[in-house]
Formats: sequence, structure tokens, C-alpha cells
Amino acid sequence: MLTSLSGRLSRLICLLALCCSIPTALGSEADAEPDVTVAVHKNGDAIVVDVSFSVAASQQEAWGVLTDFDHMSEFISNLQSSKVVSRSGNKLQVEQTGKAARGMFSFSFESVREVELTPHSLIRSRLLSGNMKKMDGATLLSSEGDATRVEFHGESIPAIWVPPVVGAKFIGSEVREQFREMRAEILRRRRAEARRL
Repeated sequence: MLTSLSGRLSRLICLLALCCSIPTALGSEADAEPDVTVAVHKNGDAIVVDVSFSVAASQQEAWGVLTDFDHMSEFISNLQSSKVVSRSGNKLQVEQTGKAARGMFSFSFESVREVELTPHSLIRSRLLSGNMKKMDGATLLSSEGDATRVEFHGESIPAIWVPPVVGAKFIGSEVREQFREMRAEILRRRRAEARRL
């Protein structure tokens, strides 16, 4: 009885520590950082993620980073490996492994996804295998004057239980960081190309 109570208290302390350690909130607070807007909610077992941001680059420049799967682990910090394992026309199979961590909470992930490309406007992906039950997503790129608007919609079903509030904040924080890193890489490559010209 005492051991069980101690275990529950430890889990509660971990969850409280996680809440305090995540600086990013979702929902109404998602507008606090307008460069990358993230919203996360649950729909039954599925976790639904929507992301939107603008980047001062052409669609081709943004596309070059968003589809650079063979080098993605070099500029996305929670990816340990990323590679294209097969190609057939506009369809790829991409294998990725990584570890997401915030405070005392961490989650290792691995996946093989089928990615369908419609240059330079749409990237669709669906899970073929990995440690998630489902992981489908679509990234839309559109011209916005001298910039590109990037919008992502994803639905996933984890194989493990995710705490409703804390889990959503954790996922939102990780997703925001990934897209910030991709945005930074787009801008870095654009500056590097401008220096070469």
C-alpha cells in the first residue's frame, strides 16, 4: 500500500515538474510566438497537430529543406538518424529515429514512412512501420509575396498512453522546435546562397 502510494506520488511529482519545465503553451497561448504557430488537440485516440509559419524564402528554397530527408538529422536536434531507403517516382520511403525530451519526460521514436511529393507545394506522409500506431501528415507550401507560408496538419496515435494536458504540451513543444529548426535552416541556406552569388 505504501509502495503504491509512493509510486503515485512520484508520478505526480514528475508530471508537475514536466508542466513547469515546458515554456510553450498551446491553444490560446499559441499566438505568443507568431513565427511558428502550433495547436494540438486530441480526437479520440488520435493526437491532431496543426502548424503554420511564414519564412522569407521562395517555395523552392523552403521545399529543399523540408524534403532533405538524408540530411535532416543535421539540423533537427531530436533526430538521431534520417535517410531515404527507397525511391519510386514521386514516392519515397524515409526511415527516421530520434528521441524527444523535455524536463523529466522523454520518448524515443522510430518510423518508416511513405512520403509522396508534389513539387514544390505538397508533401504527404503515412506511417508504414515504427513505434506509433498511426502517423499521417501533410505539409502545404504556398507563395506569400516574397515569402512562403508553410502549413502542416498531422494525426498520430501513440502506442503508449499520453497524459492529456501534459502530453499535448510536450508534443506541441517538440513540434514547434522542429519547425523552428527547419525554418532556421531554410534561412541559413538562403543566406549562404546569397553570399555565393
